[in-house]
Amino acid sequence: MKNEEKRVIPVEFTRFYRRSSTCTAVAESSSFLFSSLRGMCPSVKNILLLDSEGKRVAVKYYSDDWPTNNAKLAFEKFVFSKTVKTNARTEAEVTLLENNIIIYKFVQDLHFFVTGGDDENELILASVLQGFFDAVTLLLRSNVDKREALENLDLILLCLDEIVDGGIILETNGALIAEKVTSSSLDADAPLSEQTLTQAWATARDHLTRTLLK
Repeated sequence: MKNEEKRVIPVEFTRFYRRSSTCTAVAESSSFLFSSLRGMCPSVKNILLLDSEGKRVAVKYYSDDWPTNNAKLAFEKFVFSKTVKTNARTEAEVTLLENNIIIYKFVQDLHFFVTGGDDENELILASVLQGFFDAVTLLLRSNVDKREALENLDLILLCLDEIVDGGIILETNGALIAEKVTSSSLDADAPLSEQTLTQAWATARDHLTRTLLK
């Protein structure tokens, strides 16, 4: 197919990227600059976690390329159909589909994907994928499968929030991501009267997310 190309990402190259302190500091302090930052900093269009049938487990979109839910579902189905027969279990692979670079890796009945524009550095995208996978592995205590993922969906969604915000890459170290998620989860269990305003807002957001996913 046109614009379709597959390559293997060596594992030893997927850990080189660390967040740019300058980009992160600006992104966190001025959210209105996200659109301009995408032109200066590495960015991600979406992160997908699908099951072995191509159905959603957890997804986050950071681009307007897919404006409706139907468009997003169609993209997920397309990506899954183009990668499902590849051997991406031993190490991550990369493909170019519809002018998007997609890095992906399969573990048990879970399929991990990270999508970026065709001008993004594939090694940086690969580091995002590896960080996501490492964090999920730690949070699920190495039981990386669909059942365990669904039972801990709140942790996986928090994990995505720690990795990317508005398309800007914040963190790719799996251990640090898992530590932040665990800390956020413990804070959320505290009584609202003992939480800061920020923590209380995060707790309310998490409760709303869980309600919507039921």
